[in-house]
Amino acid sequence: MSWIREYTLNWFQLLALKIIRTGHVPKHVAFIMDGNRRYANKQNVAKIEGHVRGFDKLAETLSWCRDLGITEVTVYAFSIENYNRTKEEVDGLMELARRKFMRLLEEKDKLVEQGVCIRVIGNLSLLPEDMRKLFAEAMIITKNNNKATLNLAFAYTSRDEITHAIKDIAGGIKHTDILPEDITEDLISHCLYTYKSLNPDLLIRTSGEVRFSDFLLWQICN
Repeated sequence: MSWIREYTLNWFQLLALKIIRTGHVPKHVAFIMDGNRRYANKQNVAKIEGHVRGFDKLAETLSWCRDLGITEVTVYAFSIENYNRTKEEVDGLMELARRKFMRLLEEKDKLVEQGVCIRVIGNLSLLPEDMRKLFAEAMIITKNNNKATLNLAFAYTSRDEITHAIKDIAGGIKHTDILPEDITEDLISHCLYTYKSLNPDLLIRTSGEVRFSDFLLWQICN
């Protein structure tokens, strides 16, 4: 399925959008993609098929966000903790990501037309080299797009993100680029993977579970 879905809204949907936009619409929404495996079990299909359908629903959700005027979306696509799953499922998720990013690169003209900037955040050193290259190419070709931003958290946990921020700050002190008294909350925020983004206004977990699962813990403090 395409990353950029094209469809025409009917008059009732357009009216509903106008009414919603008269109120407060969040600028940045974060999603914990969860429930794909439980969905697969209920539907009696393979786990990877549940993830495929989860991506299709994500593409639809991104269209809803665009229509509502939400300018930034951050999606928890793959946690570092997911490496603890079976090799078959992990390999399937990696292959799914490869296919979807290859499709994204095929749609680069649509991304430029829609002004969508793609960012992949996480510990990318944990990923295979070919995936890092795909992610890098997607980020490079969309880096100047400024109408909307899609952040994909891949090989990510908040603890890992904060650990890397602390290491960067410690390195700055060691090389006398900064002083200990320069360490502030703002400095830490600027050392996180999300340093280019405002904090999310809203966090949604798609399965209905009420857990943060080590996602954007610093950024969702409010």
